[in-house]
Amino acid sequence: MRETGLALLLGLWVTGAAALATDPSQPVEIEADFAEMDDVEGRTTYIGNVVVTQGSIRMTGDKMRANFDENRQLTEVFLDGQPAYFKQTPDGGKEDIEGEGAQIQYLAKKNQLILIKDARLTQGARLFTGYRINYDTQRSVITGRGTPQQGEAPAKGGTPQKPGRIKVIIPPKAPAPPP
Repeated sequence: MRETGLALLLGLWVTGAAALATDPSQPVEIEADFAEMDDVEGRTTYIGNVVVTQGSIRMTGDKMRANFDENRQLTEVFLDGQPAYFKQTPDGGKEDIEGEGAQIQYLAKKNQLILIKDARLTQGARLFTGYRINYDTQRSVITGRGTPQQGEAPAKGGTPQKPGRIKVIIPPKAPAPPP
């Protein structure tokens, strides 16, 4: 099944923890109200209540497009929603990783998972929010940026308002229980 690469890409999207080792060996299941596969263009499109699952990985959205190269290798995934959402359970008993945004993109050749517009990434009490969150799946690096607040006009004198901001919450490590 060509969508197998979708689950593999999500298995790489973890902040310091590996996805469940069994996820890649599980079948990919995609549900939607409408689906279209174009073998000539190497593109599949799913519209309406899109739900993708593979093992512990779950993605939902309103519309998903996946592009493949001539060898049927996954190159890009675009998921739109209000919001588009994903959840994954890492190995080692660590807390689930959850992300959402108006758009989720995966660029396989660049090893990039991108959450766009009202982006939010959590793992337990750890939180990263902003307009855009990029995750380099190869180097395990998260970057983010803000955007100007919607509907605000520049201040008098032509000075623009402060741009939106990134918010990161890193809770302290829980103390070890006494012996």
